[in-house]
Amino acid sequence: QEKSCHLSAALLGEDSEISQDQLYELLKYAALGKCHNAAQPSWCHIYHQSHLAGVVVVVLQEMSQLHFYRFYLQFKHLRKVFRHRFTLAPSANFPVSLYRERTNLKPQNTPQGLASSSSECITKSSDLKCDPIIQRYGGKKQGLTSYTLTLEEQKKNDYPIEGSPGCKGYISTECDQQRTDSSPLFGLDCEMCLTAKGNEVTRVSLVDAQGQCLLNELVKPESTVVNYRTRFSGITKKMLLPVKTRLSDIQTRLKKMLPLDAVLVGHSLNSDLQALEMIHPSVIDTSLLFARSEGRRFKLKFLAKAVLGKEIQCEQKLGHDPTEDARAALELAQFFIEQGPTKVAELNLEMLLTAEKLAEVSQNKAVLQPQGCGFQEQLNEPPPLSKPCFLDCLQVTGQKPLLLGRQGLDSSGLCQSNLSTSNKQILQRALEDVPLSKFSIVQFSLGPEYLASHLHAGLYEKVRSKLTDMLTIYAGPFEENFCMKSVKKEFGRCGPIQSLTVVTETFQPFVCIQYEVLEAAQLAVESLNGAEVAGSFIKVQRPVTAAMLDCNVLIKELELDVENEGVIYVAGLKKSLTETDLQEEFSQLKDLETMFLPKDLQSGKHRNCCFLKFHKTQSAVDALEAINGWTMKGSQLRSRSALAPGHLWRWIWQMNHSNKKQGNHIFYEKMEQLSNSEQDLRKKVKKLDHYIKKLYRSLQNNTLCVVLFPGV
Repeated sequence: QEKSCHLSAALLGEDSEISQDQLYELLKYAALGKCHNAAQPSWCHIYHQSHLAGVVVVVLQEMSQLHFYRFYLQFKHLRKVFRHRFTLAPSANFPVSLYRERTNLKPQNTPQGLASSSSECITKSSDLKCDPIIQRYGGKKQGLTSYTLTLEEQKKNDYPIEGSPGCKGYISTECDQQRTDSSPLFGLDCEMCLTAKGNEVTRVSLVDAQGQCLLNELVKPESTVVNYRTRFSGITKKMLLPVKTRLSDIQTRLKKMLPLDAVLVGHSLNSDLQALEMIHPSVIDTSLLFARSEGRRFKLKFLAKAVLGKEIQCEQKLGHDPTEDARAALELAQFFIEQGPTKVAELNLEMLLTAEKLAEVSQNKAVLQPQGCGFQEQLNEPPPLSKPCFLDCLQVTGQKPLLLGRQGLDSSGLCQSNLSTSNKQILQRALEDVPLSKFSIVQFSLGPEYLASHLHAGLYEKVRSKLTDMLTIYAGPFEENFCMKSVKKEFGRCGPIQSLTVVTETFQPFVCIQYEVLEAAQLAVESLNGAEVAGSFIKVQRPVTAAMLDCNVLIKELELDVENEGVIYVAGLKKSLTETDLQEEFSQLKDLETMFLPKDLQSGKHRNCCFLKFHKTQSAVDALEAINGWTMKGSQLRSRSALAPGHLWRWIWQMNHSNKKQGNHIFYEKMEQLSNSEQDLRKKVKKLDHYIKKLYRSLQNNTLCVVLFPGV
């Protein structure tokens, strides 16, 4: 059964705020796995990380949590698809922050290759036991037979095996004599072209243990060539025109040349033997010999330079030289056997690979850095050879990061940049390029005109005002001498009250109650409207303002929000009950996953309400029926579906406890300007939501997608 990759992050309430470092932690592990010191994030868990198809971060420049809730209804797709939401602590430019992890290193390029005797590049003996080479072979030097692939390893790595269904018609080398540690080694490498049949051999090279070339032959494919792959194979149509040698001729010659106890050496030798349609029982594969974690493999070109100090597959040459590659693979195997696993592990090849790639990356940055971008100045970048930062590490592992955004948002020559001027152009480029990239950052922007401080302040005031209205209810009319204590007690059963005041401007008194959570206000409207309270049958309603005309629509959408699936709100709890008491009381509820008990952020005391999250939506529905009217320690409970996730609850609390009167006069002076800007903004947000929908639908399954509102 195919494993699906998924994220587990059951955080509620105060825990739903994450830092920039925690986001970095998640992205680093998702993209890199366990290499480059990446580890499972401390605050969530990614299952089957190796099955991740890619990571996509969509950054909505100039937008914050404020915009998400101001234009909640416009973000129709975003709120229905993305089930995990967290408040992110304010930070600087997000792509810039990915370059922060740096510590100086001093790798050197010595005559023996990249291997250096400096302490920075040589692995300490205490760390060797964790090296994949030591874990696979142990630390002691052994003979060559210890490094030949077993039958099971050959099957696992797609080697042609005698009797396998896919090897029908394959020719055996018939080298079936018992191998010993003194058996002869032969280096083998082939170049292939793509034909109508698939990969077919067009050139074969064989070298002996002394590196002498025994065979270097062009081969005429049986089928029509579709792609000569000249850049890699070095083969052209002109070269093959006079060739008469066929695959069967090569098979016959190899059978004659190889002694009965021959051990073939090659880099990813399975591909060569498959193309040759030959079966050989004893092989050393240098791509597996120099073991790495997570099933990754070093390239032959890198190993030749790092271990042997040899430059192969140079860009100046047309294609690879199979004799050169066969000789390099042979010498690598000989080095490994002669020096032993410990000496090879001490080279710290992972660090050397990082150093080599960083040298290339820093060179590219110097060449490709856009003029006037100012990004390097922003980074205050240290010398090129430093501990790999996040995007550098991606580059090292072959996952070239993709950064798409407007001019001035490009990070460096490391990332492919798109200097488009519109979000639509960025989307079109993203639809083409993101599916081809393992790690992408796509930046959409509202535009500099929406950065004005008075527009942001006005937006904040509108959101605060609307949330305050949604948290507020009016109840009445009451008799002249009604009991305020009874009113407070009855309405307090719906949830924590922020303030309670008597309205005296009316013929009969009314009471204005402001709650701390949305669920409490909604519960009061639903359960107490028309009820008898303090001797009067009362009406319970929210304030009637222009901003509240769509309140019922908003409440319904909040109920249907994916983040609230399986979550219910329970009120009427006695404050004397401890968290342990509550867990014991609610333990009888089926499929209960977790409980969140909101606390006063100043006193630290828990409120008279809680949120319960269930594994299944139906279990939450059943719990609602069971809890309503349930008496716990003499107190009658009330419950309903959740409306506000934990991060919104905390945000509301902070807004309500901020200075509500701050600078209100400036908004009225510019209200008309703000209203016009907000109309435009609403349209832009709706379009952005549509763009996210299109981009999301183009992604492969098992892609981790993060949408970031970085703030202003």
